[in-house]
Amino acid sequence: MKPYDPSKIEKKWQIFWEKSGIFKGKEKKGGKKFYCLDMFPYPSAYGLHVGHLKGYAISDVIAKKKMMQGFNCLHPMGFDAFGLPAENYAIKTGVHPAIQTEKAIRNIREQLKKSGFGYDWEREVITFDPDYYKWTQWMFLTLFKAGLAYQKKAPVNYCPSCKTVLAREQVIDEKCERCGSPVEKKYLKQWFFKITDFADRLLEDLGKIDWPEKIKIMQENWIGKSEGAEIIFEIKLQNSRDNLPLPVFTTRIDTLFGCTYVVLSPEHQIIERIGENIENREEVESYIKASKKKTEIERVSEKKEKTGKELKGIVAVNPVNNKEIPVFVADYVLMDYGTGAIMAVPSHDQRDLAFAKKYGLPIKKVISPIDQKEKDLFEGEGVLINSGPFSGLSSKKAEEEIIKYLSLRKLAKKTVYFRLRDWLISRQRYWGAPIPVIHCQKCGSVPVPEKDLPVKLPNIKDFKPAGEGKSPLAKSKKFVEVKCPVCGGKAERETDTMDTFVCSSWYFLRYTDSKNKKAFASKKQLEKWLPVDLYVGGAEHACLHLLYSRFFVKALKDLGYLSFEEPFSNLFCQGTVYYQGAKMSKSKGNVITPDVLIKKYGADTMRLYELFMGPADQATEWSDKGVKGCHRFLNKVWSLQEKTSREEKNGNLEKLVHQTVKKVTEDIDSFRFNTAVSSLMILANEMEKEKSVPLESYKTMVKLASPMVPHISEEIWSRLGGKKSIFFEKWPEYNRSFIKKETFELIIQVNGKVRDRMEVKSGTTEEKIRELTLRREKVKKWIERKEIKRIIFVPGKLINLVIS
Repeated sequence: MKPYDPSKIEKKWQIFWEKSGIFKGKEKKGGKKFYCLDMFPYPSAYGLHVGHLKGYAISDVIAKKKMMQGFNCLHPMGFDAFGLPAENYAIKTGVHPAIQTEKAIRNIREQLKKSGFGYDWEREVITFDPDYYKWTQWMFLTLFKAGLAYQKKAPVNYCPSCKTVLAREQVIDEKCERCGSPVEKKYLKQWFFKITDFADRLLEDLGKIDWPEKIKIMQENWIGKSEGAEIIFEIKLQNSRDNLPLPVFTTRIDTLFGCTYVVLSPEHQIIERIGENIENREEVESYIKASKKKTEIERVSEKKEKTGKELKGIVAVNPVNNKEIPVFVADYVLMDYGTGAIMAVPSHDQRDLAFAKKYGLPIKKVISPIDQKEKDLFEGEGVLINSGPFSGLSSKKAEEEIIKYLSLRKLAKKTVYFRLRDWLISRQRYWGAPIPVIHCQKCGSVPVPEKDLPVKLPNIKDFKPAGEGKSPLAKSKKFVEVKCPVCGGKAERETDTMDTFVCSSWYFLRYTDSKNKKAFASKKQLEKWLPVDLYVGGAEHACLHLLYSRFFVKALKDLGYLSFEEPFSNLFCQGTVYYQGAKMSKSKGNVITPDVLIKKYGADTMRLYELFMGPADQATEWSDKGVKGCHRFLNKVWSLQEKTSREEKNGNLEKLVHQTVKKVTEDIDSFRFNTAVSSLMILANEMEKEKSVPLESYKTMVKLASPMVPHISEEIWSRLGGKKSIFFEKWPEYNRSFIKKETFELIIQVNGKVRDRMEVKSGTTEEKIRELTLRREKVKKWIERKEIKRIIFVPGKLINLVIS
């Protein structure tokens, strides 16, 4: 027999799969559907490295196994092709972004095919294709007509390097997520999606989906639901008899008697209304001007000392005790959260305490801890003190009573606020889907008629931003100057393009019917395949793509286009792959490409090591030694062909085969791929020890390995007489009679504490187990000179000696 040579067999089977189309998502009668989805890649000029392929290997194993289990499996792939990297590369080199992106797509597509991933390439979507972004623009218009898309002038995070606006989620530590430049604050007219209309549902429906808990928590924190009360303070002006109402939101109305000052956001409109009454108006205005230059992230950072300015000559009146308290403006208070004004209780809030000490403000204790010593700062709930008629009440009871008392005077009401902000989708860049809106002086902002979609991105040579927060498209008169579709008069196109996350928020819908020219997908295909059964990708998208996709689905469901509430029923986030102690990165020079590995060891070796290197959801370090070990294993599996025998039976081996079937099946279902590979290695080692291996046992092992190492499995299967692809074979099932364990681990306790363990033969009597237990040296140490009062025995599990 010829030695294992992946270079000869892998291309052969890749051609076979493509010609036969066995991985196309098609419906077989009686089969359940399974939609397995990868987060589609951005077509970087550098292509993919093995860190990227970890997630793709996971989904491919699941999809191939489901196929063998009789499921109608949809496993598509596409490219998230718009975005800043390609545009910045175009500015640098003068090469049009479409040219570079198409080249990168060809490279990555080839890498994925050479890796043996079973995608339905006929369903491929590419977001810069006009046939795709026509429907991205249709999505925008649908949301616009439903009142879920709007334009307004707003303070935004602006990257001076990328020369575009960034969503709040794209600012990390006050820097641009993409290029790392410090972010600036600008006031620009921008487009938004009203994701806040769905805040409650986005939060509540997290309980309906099988996602990692850490992702759910990240979304919960980002949505940031706060239940509390809105209280009306009054701003008292020295030179006026009229007081101005000041709504303040708090989650701790039980601390209201301890409020010794209030703080306003620099953007709060009431400051302008009371401006003439502020004695230190100039320094307050100077502070506000400086504050508005800061980014939101910078203003709320816990690392920075809180600053503020007192509005001298202005006081607020606490509605619960009519005490006059000072009013400050401070940049850590944001206008778009709550009411833009907060009540400060220094004795029961760390931030308020630090601020009060800095500016010499009163500190009044109003909550006494239960069963704890009095503290200078107590942020928990307790019993009210120094709170007039409410003293002595618990925090929870006091909340009810204070709201009731103030609401009778129309000075308080229960309310809910969210941290979530509307999704800013405007980008002042070229390489994106144009926003399909026309601005007319007479008719206002008018949607482009659907019959005129797509609004095609013009082929321009100057990709540099136009300045003053304008897109490069603003420099193209041919693109900008149009007639108003309503009145026929002169008008101008919107020149901002959409955030690339808009394109990726619905792509999984398009896969179901990617060639449809009349709709983004037919209802029949949407109903057949969705929601996605398994989505595999990185946890870094928790508060961006994953949240936005959930918003899109809920909006489209409300508008009658979808019948389901959640896009992804099950989510799995793969761990990061490190090499030489760092995350793989071209700039760090620690990238390993699949091309190099495939050429040296073959795609199956690479795939197997991706799965074997460690727990799939945890960060792992790439090991060249580990790759070699996986290659040796595949050579062993290959050479076992020579040992197969059609006549002989081997009871011990047959038993191990059935145990392996159970283990591999359960491990794949539970994403424990590393232990599944281990089980196959153990089985192969045992087979190697035998003089001959029963053919059926060997066939079973090859079937179990096939989703992980498809090329070698197909080749071996055909050599063993298989007439069709191994993926048309039925997934192995185990015989329960072979699974029964001959022994079990007995836990030995003394007074309920584990003191020893021992392996015991199944079926051993209680009397014999007692005898064996009392002989154990570790047990003797604990029962020596003690009276055993009682022995508790749980068959197959434990024995507990109760001693005096």
